[in-house]
Amino acid sequence: MTKLVTIFGGSGFVGRYIARRLAKEGWRVRVAVRDPNLAMFVRPYGAVGQVEPVFCNIRDDASVRAALTGAEAVVNCVGVLAESGKNTFDAVQAQGAGRIARIAAEAGVARMVHLSAIGASATSRSAYARTKAAGEAAVLAAMPGAMILRPSIIFGTEDGFFNRFAGMTRFGPVLPVVGAATLFQPVWVDDVAQAAVMGVTGAAAGGIYELGGPEVRSFRDLMQMMLGIIRRRRLIVNIPFGVASLMGRAFDLGARLTLGILRGPLTLDQVRNLAVDNVVAADAQGFAALGITPVAMESVLPDYLWRFRPSGQYAAIKDSARNLKA
Repeated sequence: MTKLVTIFGGSGFVGRYIARRLAKEGWRVRVAVRDPNLAMFVRPYGAVGQVEPVFCNIRDDASVRAALTGAEAVVNCVGVLAESGKNTFDAVQAQGAGRIARIAAEAGVARMVHLSAIGASATSRSAYARTKAAGEAAVLAAMPGAMILRPSIIFGTEDGFFNRFAGMTRFGPVLPVVGAATLFQPVWVDDVAQAAVMGVTGAAAGGIYELGGPEVRSFRDLMQMMLGIIRRRRLIVNIPFGVASLMGRAFDLGARLTLGILRGPLTLDQVRNLAVDNVVAADAQGFAALGITPVAMESVLPDYLWRFRPSGQYAAIKDSARNLKA
């Protein structure tokens, strides 16, 4: 019988790439999500019935146990960038990750891959980073042989980083950023998926892997690269951390007072994260240990950022037309 893997958050940005790769390798894939109706797009990743979205609430033991029934491997891709209602950092990234690992161990699941993040630290000022570290600890306590993946900023067609800032360029001549000097090591989403699949199939040993692309660049440099690709000229303005912290506190208060109806573009916790470089540590094992050569940003970003160009899909045609002689 074909092996079964359960991917929690399998319809998310990273999870869908992992699901697609595992389906191609012949696995049956159970995509555990909060709303299966919004995850139906994963079904064509495999043959009829091979990839199926199912309901799961990772805050509930019975729900997680049902999603893991019969699985030989599990991948946890669930995480939140900002808290919302009951989906707090602790509930999702610490308790949720621990619950999945504990129940997987009880069910005899052979292998687990857990998606964390570079910067996960129990001593961080950021609740996001602290709960990522707590989740890692809970996973390893229940399943010591688990693979922990810590990617830097992830880019790809559906990313929330380059797409977000490219979209902002449509609204004015200024592009504001927080932490312009902060360093990042962007990694392609399918490279992260490839690493995860190696953990699921047993092709790679467990342990912690920090994943970054071939280039380390500042936030400002990344924005300049993006502007070059979308062919727009914008003034990149750095917002000092002190000012950004005040803005984050104000936006957080507004979200609480409106019960989450109104949300600002920035939270205080995100400001704290942006104050720390997001790069692979010198002594960390990463893609080299997995035999993966990471893909460069320049070979992927134009494939999906073209839609933000002033002429969109017709930019290349207009460039060609300029070279025509009368």
